[in-house]
Amino acid sequence: MNDRTVKAAVVQATPFLFDTPKTIDKLAELTRDAASRGAKLVVFPEAFVGGYPKGLDFGARLGSRSDAGREEFRRYFESAMTLPGPECDLISEAARTAGVHLVVGVIERSGGTLYCAALMYSPEGRLLGKHRKLMPTALERVVWGFGDGSTLPVVDTAIGRLGSVICWENYMPLLRMAMYAQGIEIYCAPTVDDRETWLPTMRTIALEGRCFVLSACQYLTRADCPAACSGTHQDDPNDVLIRGGSCIIDPFGTILAEPKFDGEVIRIAELDRRVIARGKYDLDVVGHYARPDIFKLIVDTSAKSPVMFGKE
Repeated sequence: MNDRTVKAAVVQATPFLFDTPKTIDKLAELTRDAASRGAKLVVFPEAFVGGYPKGLDFGARLGSRSDAGREEFRRYFESAMTLPGPECDLISEAARTAGVHLVVGVIERSGGTLYCAALMYSPEGRLLGKHRKLMPTALERVVWGFGDGSTLPVVDTAIGRLGSVICWENYMPLLRMAMYAQGIEIYCAPTVDDRETWLPTMRTIALEGRCFVLSACQYLTRADCPAACSGTHQDDPNDVLIRGGSCIIDPFGTILAEPKFDGEVIRIAELDRRVIARGKYDLDVVGHYARPDIFKLIVDTSAKSPVMFGKE
């Protein structure tokens, strides 16, 4: 490798639902494993810490909520992490011990609200940036709050400009444009979307943004969920709830790491950052291939707090 190339890993793995300490132990182990294979960047799936309890409805019906659903939410709420907080420190330690850049999907607790977030750490264990999912999808809106423009960072690192967009946010064209405008080079897409259509979506974004796209997806079966999870599809322990599909794509849409759908896996690929400039030669959607005389995007990066204290 030369100084413009870096090995990157996407981790397709199963968290321990409602057991955050055990999940973080697994995260640290998998991070060390990826680092031992030469990875300098390790990306974990959406909601890996805190969990994605697929199939639960939390007792929500139009006009009513059940007591059992409130109890399910309490368990989920207590599995979430705070920033700063002890879980954040443990993830920081995992990045520092392995000596890697680390991107992790988490469920963040702030006050009485949960957010689906992605955290980015340096090899020294420093939190470089946080992104809160702007638009939870469908029933996710029952249990997750909405992020705002204050957490849309693209951070400059020794391995390139790094940012995160979570799951179906990747279908928001203006959000993608905001990331491209910040010069994103390594576009991380933590997800739980395991459909056949996800791979072509990732290839399109890589082509459109002329960036590397790293998508990490969970793998989850019914057996991985506690018995009390009443809504998780069937009682067959072999029932696959999230089948994976993690992948790595280069700026020309070439698949560097093919998705797998049969279990946990760490996929590793070598990223050559010189490919980015080769791609920008004929397509830069926020530069020579843009038409600002016709189209304009304004991004509000201010935090949207519901309560402000202080004098006018």
